[in-house]
Amino acid sequence: MTRTALIALVMTMTAPALAQTAAAPSTPTPAPAPAGQMTQAQVAAFNQAVTDFTAGQTAQQGGDHAAALAKYEAALPGIRTAVQAQPDNIDNVNFLANALYAAAAASGAQQQLDKTLAYYEESAPHWRKVVAAKPADAASRDILAGILVQLGNAKLSKQDKAGADPLYTEALALSRKSVAEKAADPVAKNLLLSALIGASQTSADPKVKEEAVTTAKAMLADGSVDAVNKPSAQALTGTPAA
Repeated sequence: MTRTALIALVMTMTAPALAQTAAAPSTPTPAPAPAGQMTQAQVAAFNQAVTDFTAGQTAQQGGDHAAALAKYEAALPGIRTAVQAQPDNIDNVNFLANALYAAAAASGAQQQLDKTLAYYEESAPHWRKVVAAKPADAASRDILAGILVQLGNAKLSKQDKAGADPLYTEALALSRKSVAEKAADPVAKNLLLSALIGASQTSADPKVKEEAVTTAKAMLADGSVDAVNKPSAQALTGTPAA
């Protein structure tokens, strides 16, 4: 399969409010911070990460992807540390997932595809955690589905069908839920089609390929297939390119 172009799911991401600086200790030699509590240094690093992330967003919105990536990469260590210190703080997990996703987008815009895939790979567990904690959050669900498809495509491009198949299967479940909620939404439909196109090449279940062909035909007929999926949909259905 020809490597599918990276899906650009553009979202507006909001950084969390600055963390509150810890109160000054009442003794000259404070005890180590309890598990799950950030130290003053970690709080300061997190607050700087928020500033860097916000600057990255501004640069990215202005089309300066190199500057955006530099700011995101500066922000990531502080956010990662915050999540390690407070793994159950879903807002910070969401922030890390968004920061990694933004870094992937900035990398992709510069054709740094290996770096893009590495950021996707790192972000996936965090997006899973966000989606599990917020099952009604369709935007996060769609981002995760798109990431999983891209990771599956990367493995399939190397003929790693065994590695790609579970990624497509997971993406199918997520995208089917989104289509069930908003059947006419073109983004949701194309995410489902992307997952079906990939799964049709890795799954041993003939029903998956049948569904992929049926879905591709319907979307080609009604014009809802996007530019990324169109060549694969045409090849899958035997439809001549226009």
